[in-house]
Amino acid sequence: MAGDMQLTCSDCGQEFTFTAADQQFFSERGFSTPKRCKPCRQAKKADGGGGGGGYRSASAQGTPVICSNCGQPTTVPFEPRGDRPVYCRDCYVARKGGGGGGRSAAR
Repeated sequence: MAGDMQLTCSDCGQEFTFTAADQQFFSERGFSTPKRCKPCRQAKKADGGGGGGGYRSASAQGTPVICSNCGQPTTVPFEPRGDRPVYCRDCYVARKGGGGGGRSAAR
């Protein structure tokens, strides 16, 4: 295994050390050489930009709305179209009967 490598972070432009131990770890798991230093990787991951978390991150942010039933501010994991009511979690569950677990045949 090669020795330590000096790499330049693509985000902050600072040099960082890609140690021999890290190289072995990345190689064993089939990971490519990192393009970012550890702090920038962690920041990107926290922002939802890493590890296939894009869908979850987008829905976690949500769109701020006012519940059509109770009038309380809430967020929803989609962009409302404007032609249908939007409910907070509590009102939505109450309207659906609280059963959860999928769609019913009758609407």
